Amino acid sequence: QMQLVESGGGLVQAGDSLRLSCAASGRTFSRHVMGWFRQAPGKEREFVAAINWGGDRTYYADSVKGRFTISRDNAKNTVYLQMNSLKPEDTAVYYCAADSNRYRVTTTQYDYDYWGQGTQVTVSS
Repeated sequence: QMQLVESGGGLVQAGDSLRLSCAASGRTFSRHVMGWFRQAPGKEREFVAAINWGGDRTYYADSVKGRFTISRDNAKNTVYLQMNSLKPEDTAVYYCAADSNRYRVTTTQYDYDYWGQGTQVTVSS
């Protein structure tokens, strides 16, 4: 089992920045692909960003490309999501997830094996 704990959410104004963190424990973090997803009220959970185990390949949803940056520190067992130029439509609960298949980077939530409890991000206009 892997435990994931997100932090860093909050209430901000449009145009502000936030950095989310996700601390992992329980399994070898560096062997997992990591992803961020989000779910807004009344909507399906959607892919935001993903990073391969080595940290040299990243993928983003079109809606966040150029504004969000995913990164990881394998020495600290932590994955980050730097969110800049936030918009009201970014308001959602943000979840980090881990995929134990290190040979792919997937945007499909059903491919991820472990999930955090989520952290709320609210962007006011």
